[in-house]
Amino acid sequence: MSRSSQGFGLVEMLLALALSLVLVLGATRVFMTAKATYLSQGASAYQQEEARFVLGKMLQEIRMAGFAGCLRTVRDASEGGTFSRFAARPVHWNSADQTLSLVTVDVGEGDGAPTWSLVTDCRKVAVVYSGLQKASEGQQVFALRRVFYRFRNQQLMLGTGLEHQQMVLLDNVQAFDISFGLARSVTDSAVSGYSRDPGDSAQIRSVRLNLTLGDPHGAVRPQRFTLVAALRNRLP
Repeated sequence: MSRSSQGFGLVEMLLALALSLVLVLGATRVFMTAKATYLSQGASAYQQEEARFVLGKMLQEIRMAGFAGCLRTVRDASEGGTFSRFAARPVHWNSADQTLSLVTVDVGEGDGAPTWSLVTDCRKVAVVYSGLQKASEGQQVFALRRVFYRFRNQQLMLGTGLEHQQMVLLDNVQAFDISFGLARSVTDSAVSGYSRDPGDSAQIRSVRLNLTLGDPHGAVRPQRFTLVAALRNRLP
């Protein structure tokens, strides 16, 4: 038999199989690396989108906290004086209960009736009523709402109104913390430092939000997001 008609030997076949196995393993590793990168980028983008939505919503609400309409003097005609009780601290952080409570004006179209209605003629009269109230001729109505956020069991809960009912706003929350930018005195406008427990709410000029989101599948490390919201309205 001539040499040209001979088949592959055992050593040659083993060598070919080894080379094929190396190529398959290399291609598999490249595929798995690309898949892991895709999953981590997707998880990171999802976390960023969730944080952007939640912090953006809170930013608008904090900016409008303490809103009193056209006049600084407001008469409380709400049921049980609830407005005066909550409006005394329109931005309040309970560190023990991990709850942020806000009294703010509705931003955009709110769901359902507001907590209070501020009716004013922007000249002499400004009265707050419970629920939805219609304006008379020459008056304006501002819808006011109490909003509160609570961090519990790796969930950020959202509630509105005077009741304690809440719904899950965000899952996989590893940390949620708030500090307040304080001025040196009530008359100063610049922030001199931050504190989690402000002694005088009238010195609050901004609110710093810290939110840490994790991935339940471990595709990406926990990401920490920080946002500072400046107050537009001086607090009482």
